[in-house]
Amino acid sequence: MSQESGLVVVDKPGGLTSHAVVGRVRRLAGTRKVGHAGTLDPMATGVLVVGVNRATRLLGHLMLTEKAYDATVRLGVTTTTDDAEGEVVATTATDGLDESRVREVFGAFTGEIDQVPSAVSAIKVDGKRAYQRVREGEQVELAARRVTIHELTVRAVRGDEVDLTVRCSSGTYVRALARDAGERLGVGGHLTALRRTAVGPFDLAASRTLDELGETFVLTPITVAARAAFPAYDLDERQAADVRVGRVLDAVLPTTGPVAVFAPDGEFLALYEQAGEQARAVAVFTG
Repeated sequence: MSQESGLVVVDKPGGLTSHAVVGRVRRLAGTRKVGHAGTLDPMATGVLVVGVNRATRLLGHLMLTEKAYDATVRLGVTTTTDDAEGEVVATTATDGLDESRVREVFGAFTGEIDQVPSAVSAIKVDGKRAYQRVREGEQVELAARRVTIHELTVRAVRGDEVDLTVRCSSGTYVRALARDAGERLGVGGHLTALRRTAVGPFDLAASRTLDELGETFVLTPITVAARAAFPAYDLDERQAADVRVGRVLDAVLPTTGPVAVFAPDGEFLALYEQAGEQARAVAVFTG
């Protein structure tokens, strides 16, 4: 069993669940301690960041970073899941849609917005996933949540299909964006294709398909991954000794959010965050 810790950036194929990808990486890495940051639906492809061994503890913090997607929306058809995997519940003619109006409506979904996630999502309701409740016949109504669309570009309008590039905060549902834009246009809509192109600093250029990983297993060491994904702070020997046991630091970090702190020899030790005039441990990765 491998003891090496790090991240594997997978280019997930369509048709596989994120859990199935984790199962494949477990076999390739030779360890059971594998997890992923940010679920991709089975129909979606693209960047899935997978943690191995101690790096699994980085995943919850990586999930908070921004993400980027390429997507295609079909207007005029509404589905139960807001994507192509659901059953069609309504069809509306799109003949009267003007391309400039389509671009205007999609472009309005930028900045901070209140978004109601799809009922068929992984959000937990009283301890059970929303999609499980829907499959069991329950009516699920999720509360709106504040998300940020940093950038939304309409790349093309091809009849009733719209190609988008979206850069957004964690927690944003692109299929909910398809649903809401379709509603605003008066014809409904759903997501037909989704490809995640980046999670924080990890993009498609850094990713490998499962077949490629089967030939050459590429693991980004935890120290390299932490320095890429978080602001960095280099410690002296005394500070490093304190961090190894989780003590507070009399230090001013470069940002208020999680900061990766490193020993003088470059070893990644922990994530710390500012708390007044001191810095406190968020998670320690030594030992």
